[in-house]
Amino acid sequence: MTRRTMRYRVTLEGTERDIDVQIAPGGSVAVTVDGEPVDADVRRIPGGVSLTLDGKVFDVLVGGPAESMDLAAGVLRGTASVESERNRSRKKKGGAAGDSSEIRAPMPGRIVKILVAAGDTIEAGAPVVVVEAMKMENELRAEKAGKIAAVEVEEGQAVESGTLLVKLADE
Repeated sequence: MTRRTMRYRVTLEGTERDIDVQIAPGGSVAVTVDGEPVDADVRRIPGGVSLTLDGKVFDVLVGGPAESMDLAAGVLRGTASVESERNRSRKKKGGAAGDSSEIRAPMPGRIVKILVAAGDTIEAGAPVVVVEAMKMENELRAEKAGKIAAVEVEEGQAVESGTLLVKLADE
């Protein structure tokens, strides 16, 4: 197996940072912020993850819109905007991030729970599938409202990054 890399742009208090997260086959994590390596450790906590970056602990509580996170580190609290490289690329190519009729795996993992069935009508932002990756469960949400055309995976199935999970019907 090879290392997997996920790229994000995080905006906190008006400052943008490019963050790369590399996951080794054994599960170890390497993080760079704006190209500079930082010592990092990631652990699951209720409602999110606890990050240790260069000796500073940040509890990242996932809440609010799909692309934001509530952060708490001691007395520092705020909301960070988080955008994946995939969404940034889609926007640059002219497609809106919120118009996809397909829900795809953002990274390799295992399907823990399927929350919809073919024929269901859902709202934008509705949870669709739970994928376990990096020992964390990630709830994937629909980018737009619509009717589920097909569920392409089963619970317990291993998936690769980019695997089609759920398709919405064309309107």
